Amino acid sequence: MRIIGHLAIAAAALGFGTGVQAQDAAPETARTTVIHADRLVVDAASPVRGPSTVVVTDGRIASIADGFVEGPAGARVVRLDGKTLVPGLVDLHVHLTGDPGGDFWKEAIEPVEWSVVVGTKNAARTVRAGFTTVREAGSGGASAYALRRGTEDGMIVGPRIVAAGAPISIIGGHGDVTGFLPEVNELLSSGMTCTGASECAAKVRRASRNGADVIKITATGGVLSQQGRGLEAHFSDDEMKSIADTAHSLGLKVMAHAHGARGIEAASRAGIDTIEHGTYIDDAAIREMKKNGTVLVPTLMAFQGVAERLGKGIYTPVVEDKIRAVADVARTFMRKAHDAGVRIAFGTDAGVFEHGRNAGEFALMMGQGMTSREALAAATTGAAAVLDMEGQIGRIAPGYSADIIAVDGDPTEDARVLETVGWVMARGRVID
Repeated sequence: MRIIGHLAIAAAALGFGTGVQAQDAAPETARTTVIHADRLVVDAASPVRGPSTVVVTDGRIASIADGFVEGPAGARVVRLDGKTLVPGLVDLHVHLTGDPGGDFWKEAIEPVEWSVVVGTKNAARTVRAGFTTVREAGSGGASAYALRRGTEDGMIVGPRIVAAGAPISIIGGHGDVTGFLPEVNELLSSGMTCTGASECAAKVRRASRNGADVIKITATGGVLSQQGRGLEAHFSDDEMKSIADTAHSLGLKVMAHAHGARGIEAASRAGIDTIEHGTYIDDAAIREMKKNGTVLVPTLMAFQGVAERLGKGIYTPVVEDKIRAVADVARTFMRKAHDAGVRIAFGTDAGVFEHGRNAGEFALMMGQGMTSREALAAATTGAAAVLDMEGQIGRIAPGYSADIIAVDGDPTEDARVLETVGWVMARGRVID
């Protein structure tokens, strides 16, 4: 599923819950912050610790201690009474530059520059919801790269962004511009369609040159695009293998939008790293994914989000038909993969639904067989592994990036507590 149309919505500042007190022993520019909390989750696999002190210096976790320990002179002290510290969450599939809706024609009237404005709003909503790292899974022009730089430099409030940029697709398939007159489709095209192994390899190289951190392809048809010819495989086997091999030679991973079973199987066989959605996964696709270590990113919130908008005149008839066709299987497919032992990591497709609701994915994952600890791991250590960022994010441990959130309750017992986040630190910056 992909949203590249853009809708301007004014954003109000989001407030946080009670029980959070800050004691400023130094100016806001202080390089060291001392955090006191009643409980600490180091990672999803570890026992929950009691009262703890976390010291953050220059954006990284310097130390952890049991009890409330004084920090260095001049440090800023944050006291989180009654709260549990948890590693910052990771969403592996978002579209920050898009908002939910069905007005695909807005691609013809809104400039790419406007998507940076929309993305700035959504980046703030996302990090305030506790997601301190995201993988941006498809955007127009250089908008995701601009947001990536803005959040990294602290000019924009938002998460760490791993950006794909424009997705690579077949001509006329999901990810390409469709639904307009041919000459308009051509004018609006991202230039990232390809036919044949050589041309597809060239588009991977172009994406790398443009600044992509990860390669996004649309390996099958999609639900929200205007072409209505089903959800099965788009690329040939040779094309997908060329994409995977070229990306890996450049040190990049590949994420594949894929709904149909044969498209999932073919993408995994080609060496694609993650399957996004995976709606019609079957036994043959599962065997191929397990054989190759392919990770499923199920985006269950996307299916809920589009279902909420059925019958309201939001989507075109073509899209509504496809939403209804996937509705039933969307309630069960992740359980099939989970029970079979497929690796699963956390991703939502935010942008198909409202940004900031990302944590609703936890309840949906638990409803399809995951425990709270498994769901939390999928959004922390598991997602970090997908990004090759183990040792940097996903845990509260010395040397890691200071990506920390605070919630009420124990997310290892009930991950749904992560839907309400009371305090956020991203890369050592406290998010107001």
